[in-house]
Amino acid sequence: MENGDTRVRSLEKALKAPAARARVIGLTGAPGAGKSTVTSALVRVLRARGLRTAVLAIDPTSPFSGGALLGDRIRMQGHATDPGVFIRSMGSRGQLGGLAAATPQAIRVLAAAGYEVILVETVGVGQAEVEIASAADTTVVLVVPGMGDSIQAAKAGVLEVADVLVVNKGDRPETQATVRDLTAMVALAPGEWRPPIVTTVGTTGEGIDDLVGQLDRHEAWLDASGERERRRIARACDEVTALAFGAVARRLAVPAELAARVADGRCGPHEAAEELLLAAGIGTP
Repeated sequence: MENGDTRVRSLEKALKAPAARARVIGLTGAPGAGKSTVTSALVRVLRARGLRTAVLAIDPTSPFSGGALLGDRIRMQGHATDPGVFIRSMGSRGQLGGLAAATPQAIRVLAAAGYEVILVETVGVGQAEVEIASAADTTVVLVVPGMGDSIQAAKAGVLEVADVLVVNKGDRPETQATVRDLTAMVALAPGEWRPPIVTTVGTTGEGIDDLVGQLDRHEAWLDASGERERRRIARACDEVTALAFGAVARRLAVPAELAARVADGRCGPHEAAEELLLAAGIGTP
């Protein structure tokens, strides 16, 4: 059995290895949209193709206890004994945007381990949590019929990062109205790629083959347009920036005296921030 030091060295080696060409698909949407159920259905289809598949399921961490249920994988128990499937739950640990801070590194390790498809399921998100778009080659946004009207669709937010839009729980009576509203929104989308709209029923698998077909279309478009390389360079830039900011944040402990001057109004927060950076050797005099 490996000891702790050996495991750390193995991890560092994987992170430094040339990035393997794994296909990274992100799934996001509001709480209750059926992300875990659709993810499980996708794993079933991908495994039927013989593709080694990994799932990173991000669960929310309690702001009070600091704990996380890590329950998304419970819905994927049907794949637990498949040696070609790896499922890992991760707590968000207060990270905003729907992902965990370690998600990019986890993706890199799984790619180095030879997984051909990596599915990243975010926590339940609202309108502004769009971090998944910077971590995935293809972003799938799930919506549920009856959770908003045409005005809600026009607000967009997280819908704008979608490469594929999925109306899940498509056996509900409001499905066609939701598809109509999304179609109107997509018609206004700029750019060469227009997100297709797929209707699914995750619990029965209805529409999942169509979803996989649209994912394949987007995969082909990424290669033909050169967008894949652009996204991967942007992803690497974001990953390096996040790690650099984290390292800087750990070095910047605010002195009690400086905080006291801000609290009683003797110093403004912007001035204090410049003073703190200067003391750390980062700012300019």
